[in-house]
Amino acid sequence: VQLVESGGGLVQAGGSLGLSCAASRGTFSSFVMGWFRQAPGKEREFVASISGSGGRTLYADSVKGRFTISRDNDKRTVYLQMNSLKPEDTAIYYCAGSTGIMYGSSRRSDYDDWGQGTLVTVSS
Repeated sequence: VQLVESGGGLVQAGGSLGLSCAASRGTFSSFVMGWFRQAPGKEREFVASISGSGGRTLYADSVKGRFTISRDNDKRTVYLQMNSLKPEDTAIYYCAGSTGIMYGSSRRSDYDDWGQGTLVTVSS
């Protein structure tokens, strides 16, 4: 499935930004969706995931309480609402999809399809 992210940009520390990821085809409600990010010089890391129904979510400790993942299966879109942003949140954010897991995962290897990424820059 093709995934296309949007919504990245420049924001000041303490601000908010929302990301979207649209899927082109497939039975979207059967996909577990995740968000990952990669900062310059660092490995890609897990941010959040959501089950196909949206009933189960998982967050990295670093974003828990600040970020919210959600989905609209009718629109074939997953969202990441980011609040209280910090400079260390600066990264390229990628959405990913999986049909091989049920509830969500923080492991990159569990995801089959990836978007091209969208850059989020948080200034101090």
